Amino acid sequence: MRRTTQRKSPTAASQDIAEAVSIISGLEDCKFAIKGQGHAPAAGFANVSAGVTIDMTSLKTVSVSADRTVASVGADASWLDLYVYLDALGLSVAGGRNGAVGDGGLTLGGGISYFSPRVGWACDNVVNFEIVLASGKLANANTTSLPDLYRALKGGWNNFGFVTRFDLTAFQQGDIGDILADNIVQDISYRNEVFRAFADIAGAAECDPYASLVIGLIFNATSKAWVLSTTAIYTNPVLNPPVFDELLAIPTIAKTQHITNLSTLATEPTHPAATSFAPLLSPSTTSSNWAFLTGTYGVSAPHLSAIFDSLNATVSTFNIPNGILWSVAFEPLPTIFTQYGDLRGENSLGTSPRDGNATDSASDALVEQTAQRMMQDAAAIARGMSLLHRFQYINYADPSQNPIGSYGWENVQRLRAASRRYDPRGVFQRQVPGV
Repeated sequence: MRRTTQRKSPTAASQDIAEAVSIISGLEDCKFAIKGQGHAPAAGFANVSAGVTIDMTSLKTVSVSADRTVASVGADASWLDLYVYLDALGLSVAGGRNGAVGDGGLTLGGGISYFSPRVGWACDNVVNFEIVLASGKLANANTTSLPDLYRALKGGWNNFGFVTRFDLTAFQQGDIGDILADNIVQDISYRNEVFRAFADIAGAAECDPYASLVIGLIFNATSKAWVLSTTAIYTNPVLNPPVFDELLAIPTIAKTQHITNLSTLATEPTHPAATSFAPLLSPSTTSSNWAFLTGTYGVSAPHLSAIFDSLNATVSTFNIPNGILWSVAFEPLPTIFTQYGDLRGENSLGTSPRDGNATDSASDALVEQTAQRMMQDAAAIARGMSLLHRFQYINYADPSQNPIGSYGWENVQRLRAASRRYDPRGVFQRQVPGV
């Protein structure tokens, strides 16, 4: 299939950002941060102390090409902004599952979508990046213009410039009511049955490309209670698809099933059980005070059980004033997910079919140390079972981790070469501390 690049004129906001970058890049001691929707929790990712924060609020424009194959979106739009626009047209794109997340950070970090088994990482579906380089020059990176930068941006985060617009492959998704959503809450006593169902789905030789699954283990340190919360999505409006039969046969505490559209789904809680736990926590705990960590492992129900036992041994005796909610998510990384990068101008993530049918788990100083120890224990268990994978998903990574290093030596060398070529003075390496 031939892919075409849409040529669009830069907006006034893009030109303003280009001017700002050209000024700041000449001030070597001036630190700056790039703020989109601000979803990433780590300090410095969306703001900076004693420096300049460039707020992308004005970059929210959404449009669709005349042939309805490309959706163009400004770098500060939320995925909900885009989904509301596209749902009305019967179109969709591979984007974030939480509508409040910004398109910029998610896409530059790879991006997991409900549609990823069908079309790959979100970054694999970018046909063009409009970007402000360290010199202040506005450029377009795609398969024919700056192809090495195009590849580097797909997983390299904001290490190479200031992306102001994404042109994304759009596809027909049908009329209103085109996605099946199952939200399931189960007692923790059924964890081994749930883990077996998850492993059977994630490790199936024939992956169902419409199936998307997240298993959540949620622990409330105040009540000392675990619960299992599962989001099972089917991107085809089919009730009770066979792929989820084993999972749905396990007894539930609560279950909802409905056919909906993406904009509605993107505003619903990711883990329904977390919502039910919220009254047990103080108001300060239910505010957005988060830490993320990530790891990637081979699929194995015994491994998931061993991870739970290790987690439980740690969190059952741990608490802080005002309480804490631990959430550990397991989600498949099927082989078909990883194959699209090479077909679409490549990406920098370093994933391949070898990493397929793997599972990815994501979660002030004491909490951080405990979370890191929990992930180290999970990795040690995986290593002992020959299930540890190198890849770390940057959008879920903690500052203590090295996700870009996990892409592999060859990809890291390509990223360094792109940085030297398009940012020879290292502006985005030295002056943007949150990357």
